[in-house]
Amino acid sequence: MELESYFEFINEDAIRIKGNRIYIETVVKDYMDGASPEEIMLRYPTLSLDKIYAVILYYLTHREQIEKYLEQVRKFQEQDWKEQQQNPSDFVRKLSERIRQHRLVRHKKLQSGGIA
Repeated sequence: MELESYFEFINEDAIRIKGNRIYIETVVKDYMDGASPEEIMLRYPTLSLDKIYAVILYYLTHREQIEKYLEQVRKFQEQDWKEQQQNPSDFVRKLSERIRQHRLVRHKKLQSGGIA
């Protein structure tokens, strides 16, 4: 089996593990952080061990290309995060307000000697 057959090359900025909704950067990051293939499988039980090894092997044999890909993914994620911070959805705005209210109530209870 050809190594590339384990992946869906959606475009130059998205490589997904075939049969999953997990992108290779997830496995590569865990591997680079020191996780063993078995630990990665425990974190993502929909991934088989052979797919995890395929991602690692692909990374090791195409290191320069994958590191550029990872940098591009990181930039896109950062850009998306900034955009979300500047233009939060209605849900996020409402959730933020609920969290703020909850913290305010909790703070008042703590100040009055009530139970947190």
